[in-house]
Amino acid sequence: MIQPNDPNNTKIQEIRKQIQRLSAEYHELTRGQSTRHHRPNFKMPSGACFDAKDRTEAVLSALDLELSGGKAVADLERTLTKKIEMRSSIACNSGSSANLLAFATLCDPSLDNHIEPGSEVITSAVEFPTTVSPILQYGCVPVIVDVDPKTGNLDPETLEDALTPQTRAIISAHTLGNPYRADHVREFADSHGLWFIEDNCDALGADIKGRPTGSFGHLSSLSFYPAHHITSGEGGCVSTESAQIAAVTRSLRDWGRDCWCAPGEDNQCMSRFERKLLDLPEGFDHKYVFSRVGYNLKMSDLQARVLLSQLQKSTVFTEIRNRNWSILSEYLSDVPGINVLANTEGTRPSWFGFAFVLDKQSKLSRPQLQVALEQAGIGSRVIFAGNITAQPMLRGRRVRSIGSLPAANKITRDALWVGVYPGLSQEDIHYMGKHIRKLITRGH
Repeated sequence: MIQPNDPNNTKIQEIRKQIQRLSAEYHELTRGQSTRHHRPNFKMPSGACFDAKDRTEAVLSALDLELSGGKAVADLERTLTKKIEMRSSIACNSGSSANLLAFATLCDPSLDNHIEPGSEVITSAVEFPTTVSPILQYGCVPVIVDVDPKTGNLDPETLEDALTPQTRAIISAHTLGNPYRADHVREFADSHGLWFIEDNCDALGADIKGRPTGSFGHLSSLSFYPAHHITSGEGGCVSTESAQIAAVTRSLRDWGRDCWCAPGEDNQCMSRFERKLLDLPEGFDHKYVFSRVGYNLKMSDLQARVLLSQLQKSTVFTEIRNRNWSILSEYLSDVPGINVLANTEGTRPSWFGFAFVLDKQSKLSRPQLQVALEQAGIGSRVIFAGNITAQPMLRGRRVRSIGSLPAANKITRDALWVGVYPGLSQEDIHYMGKHIRKLITRGH
């Protein structure tokens, strides 16, 4: 960083301003060019929405060589904590890592009623795999419940049927930015002494009766992958109300360290060289005491600076997503042949995509429709893994399903979604609505 008393400070500041100006100019000149996440004249289902400020923040971070986790990460954690309305947030390198850290935390022996190998964990059938993977990675048994066919979400009414003496936790994601009633899930969890991980990766900006999603779980997760509401390319976050849980999560993220000093800090405990812990020699450097089998899942400052810039636009991004969803709904909600997945009563979505399920009146099957949409310049996606129990990853694994999962099977066979993200113009959205309507009703 620039030192205020540096005799070259004036020159450095001039160069810095010039680089900042050129970065913004470069952004404007290259805006709209083809990238991995943007194809001109093609309506992508999702993608990153960067402006000149986002780009200059990335450039300035590289210029300062503040690349590892530091001040910007700490600032981001404080900002996310306020937005999610939780007590602590721990930034990490991906949403997948966030789910892994959240589950690993609940398996830590320092917690009362921690999850042990062989425990059952309830989750919904329609998920991205990284919601389910930590359950398996820690030797536990996923218990799969069907989704509400109207919303594609976890139905809290199904939880009772899945409950056994071996149940220790519930983990589920808000499907495509449409919240399930996480308040009801938390009530159920508390009444049965269960942990609740709220996967909020797809729903930043959504709320349930005015309270932000991500604030209902004992822990919640966010993802900052390019497809998500805000992005730094990669990145994630775990949030919690519990100081004890936050300390365990942070330790697991940082190699399993016992020390709570941030990177670049030393001796915040004021007893760094004065401790005797287990079999380590007296006075062994506390910064290198490892209490847990952890990971290195930290976020970089460069990512954090981009995310801080993105967060300033997150409310507007949500408004645009919801507006685009409403336009598509006007075109398609009354069309014979499809059933639009509706928002859950008592919630305000932050739509990730516009999802619908084809029925017998559709002139095209789901694969046929997807091919036709591609030819028309409209990208689409299936709803993640569909029925997760049908995926090869669960072949030979200990999994328990509650019933035959008919709604999840229907979604796997007949559902898809198209984009509503802010990179799509209103002209794009109207084109999509008209074209999808025509294909479903006419078949061409």
